[in-house]
Amino acid sequence: MNLSRPEILLLFDIDGTLTFPRSLIEPDFETFLYEKVKPRATIGIVGGADLEKMFEQMNGQRILKEFDFIFPENGLVQIENGVEVGKESIQRLLGEDTLHRFISYALRYVADLKLPFKRGTFLEFRNGMMNICPCGRQCARSERAIFAAYDKEHNIREKMIADLKREFHDVDLTYSIGGQISFDVYPHGWDKTFCLRHVTQDRFNFKEIHFFGDKTEKGGNDYEIFIDPRTIGHKVETPHDTRRILENMFNIQ
Repeated sequence: MNLSRPEILLLFDIDGTLTFPRSLIEPDFETFLYEKVKPRATIGIVGGADLEKMFEQMNGQRILKEFDFIFPENGLVQIENGVEVGKESIQRLLGEDTLHRFISYALRYVADLKLPFKRGTFLEFRNGMMNICPCGRQCARSERAIFAAYDKEHNIREKMIADLKREFHDVDLTYSIGGQISFDVYPHGWDKTFCLRHVTQDRFNFKEIHFFGDKTEKGGNDYEIFIDPRTIGHKVETPHDTRRILENMFNIQ
């Protein structure tokens, strides 16, 4: 690849792409990313979670120094060179009445679900989205795997999304399954492509924008940015896939 660092932007999903699900980035891969990849390209991360959850998986606040761009909450929060430069909010767009109606319905729905177990934090309100977790985000890692298998058999999340779509057909929302146990709900167009509004500004000179993600199938939270004509999409299953593609892309030995 003959393009220079300012001309190439690499955008990475985190969970399943730079880390294994809900795990910390492996030290060897972290070193590879910062010492081998960063000198060759501008790098950024874009995820559905908030900044604190990014810190949890990416070895703390070091990412503010190492990544050129950080886009928590699908890019509704924009951080450039460690400094927040913009933010949008779901409550400003939808209004409190709509949010109250949606949140009340979703919590009642979860309360009536029959699952192998339920823990805590079933709906997490974020700046640009709501994350709904039928079994509760406070479940242990072993329980996450149990729910994932149960969901695969019984389609708990898919059925809940279908019911939410029927109930809130008058609200322009997008529903996106990501990870093992939850799904995201956000205004139409507020998926991960939202971050592209920032990096395609005239002040940048990117000739290529590459995106790496694992949930690239339709309905996954990487799908929209993966197929966007402004990006070159790379489907991965694990961080090992991500590393292999980067090694081939930049001829890193």
